[in-house]
Amino acid sequence: MMKFTVVAWLSMASFVIVAGNEHGGRVKEKKLSDEDHFEGDEHNVDYDHDAFLGDEASEFGNLTPEESKERLAAIVDKIDTNGDGEITEQELIDWIKKAQSKYLEEEVQRQWEAQAPAASQDKDHISWEDYQQTTYGFIGEAEEDGAEAADYKKMIDRDRRRWDAADQDKDGKLTRHEFSTFLHPEEAEHMKDVVVKETIEDIDADGDGKISVDEYIGDMYDESEGDEPEWVQHERETFKSIRDANGDGYLDFDEVKAWIMPDDYDHSVSESQHLIHEADVNRDGVLSKEEILDKYDLFVGSQATDFGAALHDEL
Repeated sequence: MMKFTVVAWLSMASFVIVAGNEHGGRVKEKKLSDEDHFEGDEHNVDYDHDAFLGDEASEFGNLTPEESKERLAAIVDKIDTNGDGEITEQELIDWIKKAQSKYLEEEVQRQWEAQAPAASQDKDHISWEDYQQTTYGFIGEAEEDGAEAADYKKMIDRDRRRWDAADQDKDGKLTRHEFSTFLHPEEAEHMKDVVVKETIEDIDADGDGKISVDEYIGDMYDESEGDEPEWVQHERETFKSIRDANGDGYLDFDEVKAWIMPDDYDHSVSESQHLIHEADVNRDGVLSKEEILDKYDLFVGSQATDFGAALHDEL
């Protein structure tokens, strides 16, 4: 039960990691989805559903195709801001950014309410002590198991490092904005070093502070599954020719940062281009409502996913 509590919280506080080979497995993205962007070398359709619709519940999964198309048509009208009947790449980018900004804001608010003590007189801050008690208050129960207690201590220390980085005024407490950067450090420039450190710690199996090619591959692919698929072999070459810029056989701090936070990568642009590529039948570079409705399953999901909800309210 203790492990579940910690893991559940860490999953809520963590940032999204893109799985797959298109950007090397760990490119940090804004919160488009809890789904992996890729499954092996295949694009994950559930990611598209979440990215397109944000946090709008799960009603599309229970609708008939006709009902789904009807509700999707209403969403398309909202995306088409100039009302010309065509969805451009920029309109799609703007929609995804708006939907996901709303998702992030509401997620942060849920976590803020869960962490802020009801009896506290300070409604504008959460202290480290309150956060630690709420999240790790059961730690004493693990004291008999030295290994387990040590693991929890590592989690606490890691959270404290991220907390201190988010605490810009160094008063030991986080405002709602600071708490947002704690939950989603990939969103804030001053938190990027923390993201890089956490990534290295996650992948660096031998603890030498850098990432070898085997550790790099091991983070994406389980070698026990048998012969390596082509995309894994491609990633080995990518490690040598691109990731390992100084050619020493390892990824250091700066090389990891360049890998997971490339300056030329925008998640909303990438997702918009993918959706247009998949749905633009006449290849004119824009989407008509008909093209989107014909590919409604790409945009709104299926009964297999909890995402892709009807638009309950205006974004």
